[in-house]
Amino acid sequence: MDTNARMDSPALDRRTWFKKGGLFVAGLTAASGLALPARSFAASMSNEDDIKMLNVALGLEYQAIAAYQVGAESGLLQKPVLAVAVEFQGQHKAHAGVLESTINKLGGTPVMSMKPAAYNFPTDKLKNQADVLRFAAGLEKGAASAYLGTVPQFHNRDLAKAAASIMGDETMHWAILLNALGENPVPAAFIA
Repeated sequence: MDTNARMDSPALDRRTWFKKGGLFVAGLTAASGLALPARSFAASMSNEDDIKMLNVALGLEYQAIAAYQVGAESGLLQKPVLAVAVEFQGQHKAHAGVLESTINKLGGTPVMSMKPAAYNFPTDKLKNQADVLRFAAGLEKGAASAYLGTVPQFHNRDLAKAAASIMGDETMHWAILLNALGENPVPAAFIA
């Protein structure tokens, strides 16, 4: 698999992402007022807080991209499952691209991605396809929970909406992975 290939193309059912990505554009339009030199101290702090939260989200997306790379290269995934993993990785790349762009447009500096080995993933415990799926499901659940905790903290409500859109995608990934494991894809009425 080409690790440099962008997987955020419409060929992998990305059309819906670009529609949702418009929420970030709307957020950027609203946030651009915060970037004016005459902004108040409160607006400046709000902008800085939003950038910090976007960078945390970006770090999670980089982690997911790296995790799916590890899973894809493990040789443990059957072809149809590998295709879904690559698609999910592509969606995480799309999320990361929008987050990077948003951080830049808000005047921030995006965090840097790390190589998969830097995450210390439990690769020694990945012995079969179910192990890889369980590992990915845990990361997706964690990402959904992180977005859930972040959404109400955004000062810019359009950014909160966009983050909620990504949270929905993370939650769908988690449910699909649980289903592939033969587990209840919606184990509770709420995510935590």
